[in-house]
Amino acid sequence: MEILTTTQKNNVLSSMITIIDDSREAILKANQQDLDAFDRDDRALYDRLVVDSAKVDGMIQAIRTVKDQPDPIGQVRSSGVLDNGLRIENRTAPFGTILIIYESRPDVTIEAAVLAFKANNKILLKGGKEAVHTNRVLVGCWHRALAENNLSADWIQLITLDREATREFLRNPTQPVDLIVPRGGEQLIRFVKEHAQCAVLVSGRGNNFAYIAADADWAKVLPVVINSKTDKISACNALDKVLVDKATPGLPEKLKQLGDALRAKSMQLLADEQLLPLLNESEPIADESVWYEEFLAPKICFGQVDGLETAIGKINQYSGGHSTVILTTDKQKADLFMEQVDSAAVYHNASTRFTDGGAMGVGAELAISTDKLHHRGPLGLEQLVTNKYYVYGDGQVR
Repeated sequence: MEILTTTQKNNVLSSMITIIDDSREAILKANQQDLDAFDRDDRALYDRLVVDSAKVDGMIQAIRTVKDQPDPIGQVRSSGVLDNGLRIENRTAPFGTILIIYESRPDVTIEAAVLAFKANNKILLKGGKEAVHTNRVLVGCWHRALAENNLSADWIQLITLDREATREFLRNPTQPVDLIVPRGGEQLIRFVKEHAQCAVLVSGRGNNFAYIAADADWAKVLPVVINSKTDKISACNALDKVLVDKATPGLPEKLKQLGDALRAKSMQLLADEQLLPLLNESEPIADESVWYEEFLAPKICFGQVDGLETAIGKINQYSGGHSTVILTTDKQKADLFMEQVDSAAVYHNASTRFTDGGAMGVGAELAISTDKLHHRGPLGLEQLVTNKYYVYGDGQVR
């Protein structure tokens, strides 16, 4: 693979900033075509599909942020000289070609491409059919930026295949693919894992939990839970499940206050048998499968647990391994919880909505990885590289 200079890459990104801004009207018009054709019954998917002028500003800011970040390629991770005289360096290197498969969210077409390109990877963008008009305009902007700088359009490609054609491409790709990132729900992840012939990095599934310990400060519980659940229900870092400790003093009054606040935000409340009487207008949990479910909807589920250990066990059994929060005034308890809960991001007294590249200081993100190889959490520029050993000798043999 050709290794571009930092100047070449940043020149493309400078061109892209201007082109996106100049193409604002065309982007919004294409997005309106997609919105007009979309079934608004799926509120979460519809929310992710919408592009307005503020979203375009966000795209421009994402490009500018990545442009200003150091080039991640060729960085020396380690170096040394062995007893036999061999000098060995371990340096960062591109993956090669990344395929990202995602639903809705046209801003991914910008963020994924800018990160992949700055990290010297080619990227294949398989967006959902619901965003095809918007994605075509955005990828057209990328191709103009590449052409202005005498680079091939192959660096950033849009793939518009139906499900059967996508299945065939995963089984028998028509070009080299080194890494696949399915960014979406369980169904998409299973589909890609079943058919892919290369490494798959899982991203996007939430089903996030909050554990409210008996000693929690409810002046913090209320804003954290409400923000985690209601700030953006379509986000993978939104809260779905709340576990309350049965030993909580004044639990009926506290739960009533929390439930009323959530219902005021139009949230549907589900509760286990012990908590149904304490949460006004709550509904029983249909079956165990609900605990595994990522809602992406105005719905939240409450359960009662007996102590920290039980809470940790339940979270590790049912959660998606994305984001988990403990609400407690006991730092020792929080430390134990955060060490033992198996999630990409664990919080003490803070909203799960911070699991995001920008909010965590990573910058633009390709996805939020819930895998353990090669990286977990927001996939930013520094994480979109692999490594390579450079060995310098003078005739040594083994």
